[in-house]
Amino acid sequence: IARAGAGTNNIPVDEATEKGIVVFNTPGANANAVKEAVLASILLSARDYIAANAWVNTLSGDDVPKQIEAGKKQFAGSEITGKTLGVIGLGAIGARIANDAYRLGMKVYGYDPYVSIEAAWNISHHVRRVSDLKEIFENCDYITVHVPALDSTKGMIGKDALGLMKEGVIVLNFARDVLVDSEAMVDALVSGHVKHYVTDFPTPEIAGVKGAIVIPHLGASTEESEDNCAKMAVKEVMDYLENGNIKHSVNYPDCDMGLRGDKTRILVLHHNVPNMIGQISAILAKDNMNIADLTNKSKGKYAYTMIDVDSEVPDGVVEELKQIGEVLRVRVIC
Repeated sequence: IARAGAGTNNIPVDEATEKGIVVFNTPGANANAVKEAVLASILLSARDYIAANAWVNTLSGDDVPKQIEAGKKQFAGSEITGKTLGVIGLGAIGARIANDAYRLGMKVYGYDPYVSIEAAWNISHHVRRVSDLKEIFENCDYITVHVPALDSTKGMIGKDALGLMKEGVIVLNFARDVLVDSEAMVDALVSGHVKHYVTDFPTPEIAGVKGAIVIPHLGASTEESEDNCAKMAVKEVMDYLENGNIKHSVNYPDCDMGLRGDKTRILVLHHNVPNMIGQISAILAKDNMNIADLTNKSKGKYAYTMIDVDSEVPDGVVEELKQIGEVLRVRVIC
């Protein structure tokens, strides 16, 4: 199963995993679209253009220009050059935002204790990496969050975090609604402590609150993003079906043995328990099958074993492999 996007909340992942079904997503394919949405939102919130436009649309009469000159001061904004942006989560999206915000003249703080090596290479050395979220909460004029919704991240921007933030801070959330405590955010907006909360996730608590800029989940809604996600999903499934390789799976480990070539490839999805490779190898050896190459990767409770052999695989061998305790699925590509 391939999801053309990052979230898999609409897929029964646990059930699929126990049936040996690999679930893919397409991380990074929509990163540029979300990056542009966040940068646009920073600029819009700095200049208060949305409220200004709404006000202009209420004016009428021949003296509209005079009304505008008399009332425009209420929408005077600020420039982002020299302001400080805090980016929480430096993955495919966060790293792009951090780099481009610096190019726009902002000072940038970045927080991500789990940043991958690949992502780290893509982050500008001008981004100040911090190890404590308090540094971002206490020092940044703008804060944008880009982390997955986990038990450890849900509600991470709540009453305590908001209390540490600067007066007039602008908070942006284009990741997941549950990362921000809606009730605490409403209180912060009403009190004026938070100037704007820009979110891509409308909720009953936030919609209509003064200072909230609520967007109807459009962060990744571009023609280019949808095309990129679809192409990545197709490539992932093709590589899995044709070569058995797994990349960007949410439930099984990434595992790659390249193109299959002229070998027969045996693929075993199983629970991550001791002696699985020994049991698999014993069955192949009993049938005089030579292992040309083998790799095994694990991810939590689950594992994946890929084996190239020099001969065809008799049906009886496949059935024997399926009978091994903890084996979930066996595939043969020839």
